[in-house]
Parts: sequence; structure tokens; C-alpha cells
Amino acid sequence: MPPINRQSHGRKDKETAIFDAACRVIRKKGFHQARITDIAQEAGISYGLVYHYFKSKTQLFDVILAEWWNGLFAQMEACDENYQRVEDKLRALVEYFLDQYEKRPDLVHIFITEISRSSTNLTPPRLKFFKSFMDRVEMILSSAQAENAVRADVKPRYLTYIFLGAVETFVSTMVLENHPLRGKNQKQRIAGSLLTVFFNGARP
Repeated sequence: MPPINRQSHGRKDKETAIFDAACRVIRKKGFHQARITDIAQEAGISYGLVYHYFKSKTQLFDVILAEWWNGLFAQMEACDENYQRVEDKLRALVEYFLDQYEKRPDLVHIFITEISRSSTNLTPPRLKFFKSFMDRVEMILSSAQAENAVRADVKPRYLTYIFLGAVETFVSTMVLENHPLRGKNQKQRIAGSLLTVFFNGARP
């Protein structure tokens, strides 16, 4: 059995503590009002130690966003591997948003308020992630059109806007009004409602 690298574990623990503290502070104050001193105090560490792990507040913010996008893209890859029907793929996406909102509300709050609904923070490099996400959803719907699973008289890009708009608006409302999620059954009802409304207007 290889020896445990305690230094590596300690570094990971510190990074996680800073990451979690940054999510809480940015959710509370917003990215532009949050300060490294606030994050350090929230994490219970020194001001200088934050800079030991992250070069700037902007880099820390981008690490938070990368955590969101990497998880979402991993979910989409799993959908491609595990599901054939468009209904199952889109349901898995809705459930990802809801699962994250239940388990990591700070992360979802930041995505909604600081990126999805903030043109100031949506720099060109960050916008690339959004475009990639929309392109991948469009591919799902374009393939479904080719299989006659959804109506073909609406452009797949428009169907993408309609679907993602419904999901983003629903989750945004929950975030901004601080609505809690109450277990698996509620998540299933929400996902079922969104998909029912979407597909009833998209069926051929």
C-alpha cells in the first residue's frame, strides 16, 4: 500500500475550505462586493493563505464556475452513454439542476445570479461555456427531430431556447425566492411538469 501524502491531503482540504467559503461569501455579497479578506475570515484562515492557493479573486471565481460546468458536461456525457430517448436525456438535465440546487445551493445561486443573469460577469471566455452547453442541447433536439421524436417545423435552436429558458427560469425563481427542495418526490414532480409542458408543444 503506497504511503499517504499528508501534505497533498492538507492542501486539498485547504482548497476545499476556501472554495466553500468563497461560495458562501459570493452568494451573500455578490462577486464584486466580496473581498478576499471576507473569504479568508469565512474559511477561518489567514488572508495571505488564500493567495497561496488562488492568485486572485477572479481565478477563484473561475474555479467555482468550472466546478459547475464540469459537473454539467459530465452529466451530459453520461446521458449520451446511458439514454437513447430524448425524454430521458432532457429529464436527466433537469434533474441535474435540481439535484445541485438541493445539495449545493450556494453553487447554483452563484451560477444563476452571477453568470446566467449577469452580463457584467459573462466575459467572452465564460460565454464559451454557455455556447457549448446550448450547442450540446441543440444536438440532442436535432437528433430527436431526425428520429421524428419532436416536431420538425421549429428550428432545433429555438427548441433549445424554449427548453433551457423554462429550466433556467424555474430554477432562478427557486433561487431568488429561496424556495427549498423537499426530497425526491418534489424533484420528480418539477421535472415531470417542465417536460410535460415542453413536449406537449413539441410533439409531431
